[in-house]
Amino acid sequence: MSAAERRHDIDWLRVIAIALLLIYHVVIVFQPWGFYIGFIQSTETSDDIWIPMSMLNVWRIPLLFLVSGMGVCFSLRRRNWKQLLLERGRRILVPLVFGSFFIVPIHILLFQKYYGYEIVYSPGIGHLWFLLNICIYVIQMIGFAFLDKKYDYKFFILFRKLLKSPYLIYLFFIPFIIEAVLLNPQYFSLYVGTAHGFILGMMAFFFGFLFIAIGDVFWNAVEKMKFISFLFALSLYLLRVLYFDLNAPNYLTSIESMSWIFTVMGFGYKHFNKRSKILSYFSQAAYPVYIIHMIFLYLATYLILPLNLQLEFNIILIVLFTFTGCYVTYELLIKRMDLIRLLFGLKMK
Repeated sequence: MSAAERRHDIDWLRVIAIALLLIYHVVIVFQPWGFYIGFIQSTETSDDIWIPMSMLNVWRIPLLFLVSGMGVCFSLRRRNWKQLLLERGRRILVPLVFGSFFIVPIHILLFQKYYGYEIVYSPGIGHLWFLLNICIYVIQMIGFAFLDKKYDYKFFILFRKLLKSPYLIYLFFIPFIIEAVLLNPQYFSLYVGTAHGFILGMMAFFFGFLFIAIGDVFWNAVEKMKFISFLFALSLYLLRVLYFDLNAPNYLTSIESMSWIFTVMGFGYKHFNKRSKILSYFSQAAYPVYIIHMIFLYLATYLILPLNLQLEFNIILIVLFTFTGCYVTYELLIKRMDLIRLLFGLKMK
């Protein structure tokens, strides 16, 4: 993406979503079910800290897929389909393969050692499942590479006309509501390894592409409706907490999810579409940090939990250790060597 067309608010959304992912994974350590999904678990758990996390959990992954779809639309403005596949292969497939064989086994080793299990080399995609999904979605979107980059087709023109009435932006909720009702997952936020997670991610990826292809009319609409979106999201979240014990019917959770997404997109477009040296740094670092963060999270829990500190201190120390370890590793190692940059999906210097 050239400097002239770069959307800094979308970069901020990606950075914030990755940061929230790290905090979310730290909180899982202090849930009574953390062990059962492969996390080192604290003996002292807390249901209270899960309440705000449950708000994040219904929209953070769909938002990441949306942003990824937007990135493909931007990329196709200056690439043909072959160049797109090569670029996304370098950026996504290479880190996926490298991470599956050399990153994921490290945090699994720490899990095995903490619980006294036999130490076994265990390659797998682990938390990198997101990258595998993106690879599939990119291939499915190749047909769009043959379209005119102005997207002056009836399909796109229809949405541009509709969104001259900003409130019609909520028509985009309908496909997501239908998906939630038809697939009816036991938990809306159960994305990994489920048909619901795959289909929801594919839809979010497609609509991310569509939102960029539609152009300014979409962004003007989402900005104008940002306060309404926030009221929708907050009301449905409070309803889910107070009445449904965090597990509302899927159609309501789907509406809440998209309302939060439109909220952060609207406020981001209004206030964060600005060049920033801080953003430039964290935007580059976010992807490698996502890839390596589980190593430092598991190392933090391995070292800190045996100290038997109070729960609040454990949370703070594990968050600090995880963030510091990730960014120091990025700063001192990943970003400085071309071969390592390539393995983590960064351009060579």
